Amino acid sequence: MAYELLGEAVTEEQKRRLEQKLWDIANTLRGRMDADEFRDYILGFIFYKYLSERLHLYVDRELLKSEGRTFTSLDEDDPKDMEILKAVEEACVEKLGYFLRPNELFTAVAKRGNEAGSFILDDLTETLNNIQKSTMGNESEEDFINLFEDLDLTSTKLGRTNEARNTIIAKVLVHLDAIDFQLDSADADVLGDAYEYLIGKFASGAGKKAGEFYTPQQVSTVLAKIVTTGKARLRSVYDPTCGSGSLLLRVAREVGQENVNDFYGQELNRTTYNLARMNMLLHGVHYRNFDIQQEDTLEHPQHEGMTFEAIVANPPFSAKWSANKIFESDDRFSEYGRLAPSSKADFAFVQHMLHHLDEDGTMAVVLPHGVLFRGGAERIIREFLVRRNFLDAVIGLPANIFYGTGIPTCILVLKRCKETENILFVDASACFQRGTNQNWLSTDDVDRIVSAYRTRAEEEQFSHRANLDEVLEHDFNLNIPRYVDTYVPEPPVDLDEVTRRIERLNMEMQDVDEELRAYCAELGLEAPV
Repeated sequence: MAYELLGEAVTEEQKRRLEQKLWDIANTLRGRMDADEFRDYILGFIFYKYLSERLHLYVDRELLKSEGRTFTSLDEDDPKDMEILKAVEEACVEKLGYFLRPNELFTAVAKRGNEAGSFILDDLTETLNNIQKSTMGNESEEDFINLFEDLDLTSTKLGRTNEARNTIIAKVLVHLDAIDFQLDSADADVLGDAYEYLIGKFASGAGKKAGEFYTPQQVSTVLAKIVTTGKARLRSVYDPTCGSGSLLLRVAREVGQENVNDFYGQELNRTTYNLARMNMLLHGVHYRNFDIQQEDTLEHPQHEGMTFEAIVANPPFSAKWSANKIFESDDRFSEYGRLAPSSKADFAFVQHMLHHLDEDGTMAVVLPHGVLFRGGAERIIREFLVRRNFLDAVIGLPANIFYGTGIPTCILVLKRCKETENILFVDASACFQRGTNQNWLSTDDVDRIVSAYRTRAEEEQFSHRANLDEVLEHDFNLNIPRYVDTYVPEPPVDLDEVTRRIERLNMEMQDVDEELRAYCAELGLEAPV
């Protein structure tokens, strides 16, 4: 299978073809396992190929070029070449964070897999383990540890026998090897875009599980544009429920990835945590510039004492948490006087995020509509946020735009140091395009929502700036229809015309009754009364 190379000027059509080719390769495993399972294999292999090409390019262009040598020309049986390899390994681990020997490069393994009678599963397993081992004791160890643990090459879902599993994996590697990502000459984010495309495709087939690792791209764009409003650079961006890391990377795209100093995230699901680290590295985020941790954010926060300039999140909707009394003295929650209920952690995430927000920062979080009007502890937390002037905007989103749930949602935007004394309410529930199984936001929909936030202009039946008195009047109920009147009056009824129409219908019914009686008489039947 031969694929064309990506040249320096990569068109949108070439990008789409690359995405489709990668998806076609992914479908090699489709039918053998669920979408969220074969996702881990395909994305893992693409990531392995990326690491291989990135290292090969770095060694040839920056380390060995002056020596007139290439990486693959080094002979591991030659003592002099082994000295060079040792120096190359040290440089690679320092610069890239990891190392691969020449015979461990993706192309080398794929070629062995393409040879008749060749068995590569053991080699492949050892190679993936060696990538991790090369980082041990180094600064990058935490970012690579157990990174490939979800690529179980012994799984019977790949085939009932070792030979069957070897055949399917070799086929996938050979197909991937035929694509040259050309990391040195292609647009910087071509492969990153393709990777995001695949994550989105897997999410669309993963049902409820998709919400664990992926936020629809258009919603991510809205959040990203909100938190970067007025910013040309960001010191840091943080996502406490980061999933695959796509939302963090979407924020970076808004200001340019080179203009974001550091990325931080936390993710509970182990598989998704691995995917987030792969996603960061594959998008060219240096291992020193991101810190993704795997733990329960509310119960075991991993970034205590830190604050961030931009915070975004799409937490699991109304998730359960312990709400343990010990948290009443936790700095994240102690000011509010009440903990979020154990049955609904939505506001616990809000409190956690606000605690980590810089004085000049902005946070935007997607939540279910219930947070706007539910009573009890949640009403008390809402009052605190409003009275302290932390709540900047409430944006109502359309129903059925998230994977795995059709409920309507909202975006809460909060700041520690607001420029205004009002809260912007936006009803964007009608800003969507209807899809077969899921609705989606168009570019125009995204632009309209973001423009409403940035200009804070009032628009009839769409946006309104509410002052504290208005919110007090509604007892801190933030349900959007209380502030944005979307009522569309019924057209006036012409009673005279209605009367005339009824009279016409009565006359027509009399004619029908007479005709029916005539038919009944002809058939010798009793006419209905």
